[in-house]
Amino acid sequence: MTIVVKDVHFDYGKVAVLKSVSCTLETGFNVLLGPNGAGKSTLFSLLTGLSPIQKGEIGYGQLSLNHNRPKVLSQLGAVFQQSTLDLDLTVKQNLIYHASLHGLHIDSALKNIKDMLCDLQISERLNDRVRTLNGGHRRRLEIVRAMMHKPHYLLLDEPTVGLDNESRNLILSHIRNLATQHGLCVLWMTHLMDEVSLEDSLIVLNRGHVKAKGRAQTLCETHGVRDVHQLYRKLTDCVGLA
Repeated sequence: MTIVVKDVHFDYGKVAVLKSVSCTLETGFNVLLGPNGAGKSTLFSLLTGLSPIQKGEIGYGQLSLNHNRPKVLSQLGAVFQQSTLDLDLTVKQNLIYHASLHGLHIDSALKNIKDMLCDLQISERLNDRVRTLNGGHRRRLEIVRAMMHKPHYLLLDEPTVGLDNESRNLILSHIRNLATQHGLCVLWMTHLMDEVSLEDSLIVLNRGHVKAKGRAQTLCETHGVRDVHQLYRKLTDCVGLA
C-alpha cells in the first residue's frame, strides 16, 4: 500500500500554502512533522478529499484521488484534528451509525467494535454518551471509528494534541501496532518531535515545502545532527515542542 503525492500546490487566494509538495508513503508508520502553519492540515484536507486538488496528483495504490475519489475514500480511515463525534449519542450509537454508512452488517460490526474498544481500554464506555468522555477517550473512539471498515490507509492529523501523556503514549503505541500487524499505510501528522522514532519514515514540512524525507536516522546522519530535535530546528528554524 502506497500513497504518492506528486507536485501538489495549493493556494488560499493569493497565498501559496503548499508549494510543489512531493513524497511517497510506504506501508507502515510514516510521520509528517512540521510546525503550526507549515501546511500539514491543508495537505491532510487534500489527502482526505475534503479540498479539491488545484494542481498535482495524489495516488492511493493504483487509484488516483483526482479521478477515483469514491473508491479511494472507501479504502481510507481518517482521524481529524477537531472532533467529529456526535456528543449526544452513545459510543455504541456513534459507531453503529458509522458502520451502517459503510454497509457493514450490524452483528459483525458490534463484535469488531467491542474488540477494538477493548484494545484501546475503553470497552466499559460502550453505552455512555460521548459528551461524558474525556479528550483521550474521545480520541480513542475516533480511532475505532476510522478502523471499522478495515481500511488500507489510515491518516491522523495531530491526534494527540491536548491529551495527557498516558493517552498520548497509548494511542501512539496502538497506531504503530496497527501499521505493523495489519499492513496499513499510516500517516501520522504532528508538530511534536518526541512522537518520532529514529526508525520512522519521516517527512519534514515547513512553510509549504518538503524540507526532507527519508528514514529519520538517515536524515539525522545526512544533516550532521544528533537527533530529531536538532534536525527539526535545523530544517525549520523552530525550537518546537518535545
